[in-house]
Amino acid sequence: MENNKFSYEKRLLHLLSEDSRLTAEKLAVMLDKDEGDIKAMIEKYEQDGVIIGYRTVIDWDKTDYEYVSALIELKITPQRGYGFDSVAERICKYDEVKSVLLMSGGFDLALFIEGKTMREVAYFVADKLAPLEYVTATATHFVLHRYKEDGMMYRPAQKDERGNII
Repeated sequence: MENNKFSYEKRLLHLLSEDSRLTAEKLAVMLDKDEGDIKAMIEKYEQDGVIIGYRTVIDWDKTDYEYVSALIELKITPQRGYGFDSVAERICKYDEVKSVLLMSGGFDLALFIEGKTMREVAYFVADKLAPLEYVTATATHFVLHRYKEDGMMYRPAQKDERGNII
């Protein structure tokens, strides 16, 4: 059986990951704990790097802003003594790059990048990523539609009201 302290800590982290706007007061009620203890735990998690940030999920399709995102897969030749880390850290420095993940399978790194247009993203891959030393191949996949991200549904499923044609 899971230790009660760890269960409470895990529940606190889970609640914050689902809704980072929850106040310490609300969390204390939900977890049946003291508000001061909740505040202290959150501060400790922030200081220790367990909580590394707070995000808002935005449906960019409902705004007037141009926005394109893509999954870029990279094959990398690992560096002696560093593996994939030094290449990944270099790629992380680009503002266009939102996520960098070491993967198993046919490609080594998966990147999520953002730009204003498909052309901008394509040029970023061609001009910045593909020429990097140790990058041996790339595959670009543009996001066409988002259904769910970070546990959040973008739109409820639309019921098709059209009749069947036989």
